[in-house]
Amino acid sequence: MNIKPEKLQSLISELDQIILAINAEEKTNAQVIKKVCPSYLPSARNLIHYQALRKFDIRTIQKNFGNLGLSRLARAEGHVMASLLNARHILHCLAGQLPKSAFKPGLSIKSANKRLIHHTKQLLGRKLKGRRVRIMVTLPSEAADDFRLVCDMARSGMNCARINCAHDDPVAWAKMVAHIHKASAILERKIKIMMDLAGPKIRTGPIVPGPRVKKFTPVRSKLGRVLRPAEVLLVPELTEQSPINALPVDAGWLKQLRGGTVTFTDARGKHCKLKIVAANGDHALAHCSDTAYITTGTVLTAKNAMPADTEVGFMPAIEQSLLLCIGDLLTIHCDDIAGEPALKDANGNVIKPAHVACPVPEIYSCVKKGEMVLFDDGRVEGVIEKTGDRSFDVRITRARATGSRLRAEKGVNFPVTNLRTAGLTEKDKSDLRFVAQNADIVSMSFVNSKADVESLLAELDNLGVKNKLNVLLKVETRRAFDNLTDILLTAMQAKHIGVMIARGDLAVETGWENIAWIQREILSLSAAAHLPVVWATQVLENLAKKGLPSRSEITDVATSLRAECVMLNKGPYIQQTIRLLDVILSGMERHQEKNEAMLPIMNRMTGEILEFAD
Repeated sequence: MNIKPEKLQSLISELDQIILAINAEEKTNAQVIKKVCPSYLPSARNLIHYQALRKFDIRTIQKNFGNLGLSRLARAEGHVMASLLNARHILHCLAGQLPKSAFKPGLSIKSANKRLIHHTKQLLGRKLKGRRVRIMVTLPSEAADDFRLVCDMARSGMNCARINCAHDDPVAWAKMVAHIHKASAILERKIKIMMDLAGPKIRTGPIVPGPRVKKFTPVRSKLGRVLRPAEVLLVPELTEQSPINALPVDAGWLKQLRGGTVTFTDARGKHCKLKIVAANGDHALAHCSDTAYITTGTVLTAKNAMPADTEVGFMPAIEQSLLLCIGDLLTIHCDDIAGEPALKDANGNVIKPAHVACPVPEIYSCVKKGEMVLFDDGRVEGVIEKTGDRSFDVRITRARATGSRLRAEKGVNFPVTNLRTAGLTEKDKSDLRFVAQNADIVSMSFVNSKADVESLLAELDNLGVKNKLNVLLKVETRRAFDNLTDILLTAMQAKHIGVMIARGDLAVETGWENIAWIQREILSLSAAAHLPVVWATQVLENLAKKGLPSRSEITDVATSLRAECVMLNKGPYIQQTIRLLDVILSGMERHQEKNEAMLPIMNRMTGEILEFAD
């Protein structure tokens, strides 16, 4: 190989500079490394090594290594020092020199891989035969009362069941836990239980409800003829199980209906009719060939009833929303007052801007003029124009051309604001007592700094489960990404930890254009610490919800092979989704191991086609 000696010497010098910087960084962080759990000491050192390496722009070195047929260090995150010393050794050999051995070799490539495998097994349990990547599935509320649903999930390939503490309650959670244990016993394999603390999610408060009205519309042809009348179900009272077309009426009046016509005047003053087509005393089905707006208190008249008139009973109010257009002003306040749309005069001029509560007191002392605010997963964007002690005004800068609707309980993100919200809410601390007794893994939401991790570890220590309950850290904010090394080193003070890439909020906070490289960097930092990663948010979501996957979803699953676990969310087609994910992950592992392409014999496609239909 004809290589200029000065070129080789230049590369050796550059590597020496990087290796010296890595050793200096390790000495600087010696006290931090000492605090980690003994089983994580080599991993903590390697994470420091990787952080030091990434302070250099090594793209030119990588290209030169590629031209020499050497490793480009693109997959060296798990064994940084060993990879650098190996490369330097080869360069010395090419230069005809005796290789230097003044530096500690660090973790070997084989040892680094073994550490990740061990940590993954400890956190997420044993892998299934033929599949390295585990599958985590979010349990729906129905799992509390439907053991067969949980057992079928496990049979389909679920390794870990996720219980979201933001939903349901301890009674329902206990039933889910019992079902998971029962399924584990039947299948004779451990199914891990992960419970996800809700965390300090910042959301919009309630909005003033709309009128108590229901609209009934018949299906018409293009010429306006009625093809199918609207169906109206008359019942004595509304329950949670009542269909959307149900109207509550007096039970005595309802018992007298046997047919005929019911007349009424709707909310617009329009005279309408209901034709009774079926009645049994407990309820009656009627057809309406008019578009009608029926409210609480609407008078219904039936000639064959005594008395003839009755009023429609109490109905739920329509959920209101705030219509926001570019240029509008929106006031966010801490007061416990329901939000309202903008108040305008007869000429359409705004007298009072729209407002909505955000009941998290800590944020009002943190936000600053000019900072960005995102609503509803980034669908609406604005800039803070004015701040106060308990409120701030936001000028809307991005919305749909016709305006975007902001509803209650929608997420609010502050991508560039240094929020000082607590890592654990009071609800989290209360839920954690149940989690400590019933789960294998606790997932901490909205981790932002090492202080948040310290608060979790302190609570686990108080409960006596610091080194018994496994910990999963959800990375879903810009601050979490920026502070990830410190967060991981702090978490390493406990046994068996992992990272979840929660791509939903993370994409909103960091920008959709950045999420691809950011998730890659999180994977690399986690690999440097030999920590398993859970790949989450919208994996095969179309399949789970609608029964058919999109093409991009399948590609996304292939990319998830860089992680140790893939999380699925709930949906009516979740069984088919688990089975398809199991097939894809098992099949793709012949072609990829972590972030490295594998090259089996190229052959024609074989195997059975998986059916998605019920």
